[in-house]
Amino acid sequence: MTTNDQNSATDGSDDGHDPERAHLDGVEDGCGCAEVWEHLSERREAGAD
Repeated sequence: MTTNDQNSATDGSDDGHDPERAHLDGVEDGCGCAEVWEHLSERREAGAD
């Protein structure tokens, strides 16, 4: 069972989309904190336009 399977099994969702983690869509599995920070910073900057 993968992490996504475990999350779906525990939250009851069938679509594999977790709204609490939607802000991490587009971040590759296994990336580090620097990549997450960069992704979130880019999203913030794009929203400021």
